[in-house]
Amino acid sequence: MSTDPLALMAEVDRATERLIATATTFDDAAVAAPSALPGWTRGHVLAHVARNADGMRNLLTWARTGVVTPQYQPGQREADIEAFASRSAAEHLADVRASAQAYSDAAAELSPEQWSTILDIPGQPQAAVFGVWRRLREVEVHHVDLAAGYSAADWPDWFGHRLLHEVVSGLSTPLVLRPADTGHPLTVGTGGPVISGSACALAAWLTGRSTGADLSVTPTGPLPTPPAWM
Repeated sequence: MSTDPLALMAEVDRATERLIATATTFDDAAVAAPSALPGWTRGHVLAHVARNADGMRNLLTWARTGVVTPQYQPGQREADIEAFASRSAAEHLADVRASAQAYSDAAAELSPEQWSTILDIPGQPQAAVFGVWRRLREVEVHHVDLAAGYSAADWPDWFGHRLLHEVVSGLSTPLVLRPADTGHPLTVGTGGPVISGSACALAAWLTGRSTGADLSVTPTGPLPTPPAWM
């Protein structure tokens, strides 16, 4: 899991191409069909992915110029998603492509020093470099939300591990997670059940992208209900 922004940008570009490949299969009816997210069509998801690219590009502009450029203006994200959700499949595809390319172009303009710029994002000041991971996470997770054949099982293993570690850091429910592909358990609190499966399967369950049917629990019993994520 590289921290080199340009290496991670290559992963963003590959993940985006996978999502675009899925989007190219949609006609207008498919775009208007429900996604895996309650109340959202696939058009909502695609509009969100495109607007996220715009927002992340704003943060790169902030890092490059020093001019405070918020990711979104108040209420802008929700309004734009609703405004664009009902567009045609061709319009969505063009928007996802163009917004992703603009984000990649903006990333290529940053110097090593600018990647280290701390952005005073409300509630979570962070270096500009962290935004690359945030963009990758958006693309991979929302690709699953399109409910079009791409699942958490298709995530790269290293992505599943990084997402799992990130999600676990915010848990409080006692449990032990055993990613089958590493053998290194992740423990939260004491006395909780042991939940085993691949890192991608565990991360998908904790982020609400699967029911956890492919996981095992010791002692035998129901999976705990993970808290809402994002």
